[in-house]
Amino acid sequence: MSLKGTKKVDTNRYELEILVDKEKFAAALDQAYQENKDKITIPGFRKGKAPKHMIEKMYGENFFFEDALNVVYAPSIEEAIAESGLEYVDDKIDFDLVSISREEGIDFKVVITVKPEVEIEGYKGLEAEKPVADVTDADVDAEVAKLADRNSRLVTVEDRAAANGDIAVIDYEGFVDGVAFQGGKGESHSLTLGSGEFIPGFEEQVVGHNTGDEFDVNVEFPKEYHAEELAGKPAVFKCKLHEIKFREMPELDDEFAKDVSEFDTLADLKADIKAKLAESKEKAADAQFENALADKLAEIMKAEIPAAMIEARVDQTVQDFAYRLQMQGMDINTYLKFTGAGMDGLRDSFKEQAEHQVKVRLALEKIAVLENVEVTDEDVVAEYDRLAKAYNMEADQIKMYVPEAEMKKDLAVNKALDIVKANAKAKKPAAKKAAAKKPAAKKETAEEPAAKKTTAKKSTAKKTTAKAEEKAE
Repeated sequence: MSLKGTKKVDTNRYELEILVDKEKFAAALDQAYQENKDKITIPGFRKGKAPKHMIEKMYGENFFFEDALNVVYAPSIEEAIAESGLEYVDDKIDFDLVSISREEGIDFKVVITVKPEVEIEGYKGLEAEKPVADVTDADVDAEVAKLADRNSRLVTVEDRAAANGDIAVIDYEGFVDGVAFQGGKGESHSLTLGSGEFIPGFEEQVVGHNTGDEFDVNVEFPKEYHAEELAGKPAVFKCKLHEIKFREMPELDDEFAKDVSEFDTLADLKADIKAKLAESKEKAADAQFENALADKLAEIMKAEIPAAMIEARVDQTVQDFAYRLQMQGMDINTYLKFTGAGMDGLRDSFKEQAEHQVKVRLALEKIAVLENVEVTDEDVVAEYDRLAKAYNMEADQIKMYVPEAEMKKDLAVNKALDIVKANAKAKKPAAKKAAAKKPAAKKETAEEPAAKKTTAKKSTAKKTTAKAEEKAE
């Protein structure tokens, strides 16, 4: 194979003229014969035993030409693209046969779609917001409180009535106009009083009762309640209180530190928590800073991006999303049926982020070229080793998923991002006005008691799909 010529014919479209010499064509004809001879019958020969020249004499000398062309087609194009130095982005290739003969071989042309030409200026000195990664005493105390909660124990109350913060184990059954309604019954349900888990007014009427009490709870369902037949109606719940429990928290002292960690004092435990929080917050702030810079790069880069690149990115995002669903025990077809979005709707929901990711990747690849970024063999080995440790795999296994050529491209992009970050200016986020927080509605399930406070939600693929990574891959 030889690349006869390369010519730009349109935006992101190049024509390659490819020659396959007569020796390679002859070898391809022999291969085509071997692959097809068992299907051909010639008088005087057993099936599959007829010589090639006899078949060509009977059916024509070009009988095997098409099959031979198929033999050399893909490898010839692959070699030609590699020789041209172009990066094609779409498997849809236009083909035109110029000539084919035993004496001259094959001459054909293909038109391929390639990565766009990218222009980018002003990538140094970008300004983006970066959160302040301060760790306060309140942050540390909150983490200690979580540790304490995980190491607390439930204690049954015997000598007093139920109070806010207690866990009341109750039976209940709801009635509207004297008739029990579906979903309004529960047995031995553990209800944390004051949690707001049940509809307004319910938990307050459990407070003050003692173990063994049987009592009525009178409430009115919210007008926006998800079950229309109950919305806005008064109801009576007949309840029985079986048990009252409270969560006994451990004493926050040095003994607590010894029990829950490798540290001997509470002060040392808090110091370790503070250091880890600082590291975690700094990583989060740095990631947010990178994402903000990526947004800036997407804005300032200029390129006419082929639709095929965005569609390929959408394909990958859909595959990743399907994999995450699978890890949660659901296949993508079930998900689509459940949401009613359809595959087209799901793909549409990913297109905006896919275009953004493609823009960022192209921008960073261009910066890597402009900055003469070099990726050494040592860089590649180190990255394979890092990934092997992270995923508990052998480095050779990682190479099966990420070939060395792709690894070098990814590392070059990472180094380009480092250059952008090193030359960027971080600024504090603008102060936001405090807004009243609304309590988050609990998820609605088929088994959920009607006494619980729920808000109906309409599922859409766009709202429920996980956001893909903002960083360039």
